Amino acid sequence: MADDIILAAETGRPTGSPASRRLRASGKVPAVIYGRGAEPAVISVDWRELRGALTTDKGLNALLTLKVGNKRTKAIVKELQRHPVRRDVLHVDFLAVDVDKPITTDVPLLIEGEPEKVLREQGVVEQILNMLIVSAKPDDIPGHIAVDVSDLEIGQHITVGDVELPEGVTTEIDPEETIVTAKLTSLALAEEEEEEEAEEAEGEEAAEGEAAAGAEPGEAGSPQGGGEGGE
Repeated sequence: MADDIILAAETGRPTGSPASRRLRASGKVPAVIYGRGAEPAVISVDWRELRGALTTDKGLNALLTLKVGNKRTKAIVKELQRHPVRRDVLHVDFLAVDVDKPITTDVPLLIEGEPEKVLREQGVVEQILNMLIVSAKPDDIPGHIAVDVSDLEIGQHITVGDVELPEGVTTEIDPEETIVTAKLTSLALAEEEEEEEAEEAEGEEAAEGEAAAGAEPGEAGSPQGGGEGGE
């Protein structure tokens, strides 16, 4: 198990938008904790401590210990609400968990490696799937899952089944689901079409030249000379 990340929490915060704004102005974040059959509890946490807790290699999937007075509860961040413009954290939903039982959550899929073959052909790697729903014990949930595109070529793709999941992590997502695909850019496609058209034009000109060179005298123009002349 990873090092224990302890996050102090306080209960009894006032609810409502004005109260939440005042709370955030004081450096705290409104939150709620639920799960394991208990009623949701309204709490608040210190923003700096929360930021520090979520900047490990596990990211938002870090296993936390919420400390409320003398009570400690294992939890993960289930949802982090941010301001759409400023990106400030507005509210946090914590999910209480049993460390010995698997839970289902989203894990980011991050592209790694340099797709040299794709770039050489003026191609681009397009990511279709950004998150993967996985099941694992809380402490086994990774911060992200790497998708290596180093060997990718134009026309190829990487599916869920191609990615090796960490030990103890499973997914119910269709293994044929595409994560990334490699294709030509619009510029490269246009250049390819121009080359094909030029080759077709050259082929047609060559065919016409061969046909003209192989024609018998008199076949390409008007009849020459007469037939039988009069005496």
